[in-house]
Amino acid sequence: MMKEFYDLADFSVEQVEALISLATRLQHQPEPQALAGKVLSLLFLSPSLRTLASFQAAMVRLGGGSFVISPEMSIHGIESRAGIVMDGAAAEHISEAVPVIASYGDAMGIRAFAEGRSLDNDLADFEYNKLRQLVTTPLINMESAIGHPCQSLADWKTLDEIGVPKQDGRFVLSWAYHPRALPLAVPAATLQMAAMRGMDVTVLRPEGFELPPSIMDRAAQAAAASGGSVRETDDRGEALAGAHVIYAKSWSSTRHYGDKIADGDLRREFDDWCVDDPWFETTAEDCRFMHCLPVRRGVVVSDRVLDGPRSVVIQEAQNRMYAQMAVLHAMLGNGGL
Repeated sequence: MMKEFYDLADFSVEQVEALISLATRLQHQPEPQALAGKVLSLLFLSPSLRTLASFQAAMVRLGGGSFVISPEMSIHGIESRAGIVMDGAAAEHISEAVPVIASYGDAMGIRAFAEGRSLDNDLADFEYNKLRQLVTTPLINMESAIGHPCQSLADWKTLDEIGVPKQDGRFVLSWAYHPRALPLAVPAATLQMAAMRGMDVTVLRPEGFELPPSIMDRAAQAAAASGGSVRETDDRGEALAGAHVIYAKSWSSTRHYGDKIADGDLRREFDDWCVDDPWFETTAEDCRFMHCLPVRRGVVVSDRVLDGPRSVVIQEAQNRMYAQMAVLHAMLGNGGL
């Protein structure tokens, strides 16, 4: 039985492909009683639409149930800081709340975004790992400071479905403009996923938005093992030539990490980094557009690309449910991975 789904890199390529095969089988051959009587505890310390809805739908489709807790839902308020004297509004500490919530389910999912103050802490997934130590039931990472394995599993399934090749497939992970400094979780997880898949991956970003060396190095090792490659550039024309996929995502400036003013000043210089039709002039003819959602129209991507035939964002989002059904089945079902 799978005990934890924390990072796609924890699994071999063969194991990931087995999960995707299971997801596809469950999509076409439902097992509505596979998890009958099982309960999934969901703790959302960060907001969600797709992750929340897709996990709840996944459990229902497999015959189980779920419940959701978030700080906004708690009548007591939840304090997460360590060493604090709790004489303010919050009456409940996360150190007690997490074990209690976990005890009510057969497995638990936790979503906790990056704090966005210390790059070293977020790269080490410091806050999520503190919560991780409080859980003894099987645990699913529903997005942490530096990982989003559920999104990556769904993206891998989507790439398979739309026929993007593994070896010789050209995958461009492109930074896009956003008015706010966003976490590194999705770009780091997406880069790792494409590298594990054996694709030729290019990270396209402006100067100042380089991904941290630890993220790039880990992906390069995965690519080498799978027959792919990883590189980084600010040359849009070079990066997009022959691309099979443009996966757009914004992330914080690693040069000014935690400094909102400096980050904002720098990112405003690149507000023209909005994916639009001209980006596809030199790509492969059937190049597709991917994004994890939510996405800001006219900021990250134009309406004509997002609503056009190149976009597979709705297919990606639907595959979140099927991919998570496979994870839940492997974790709580009779078979395992």
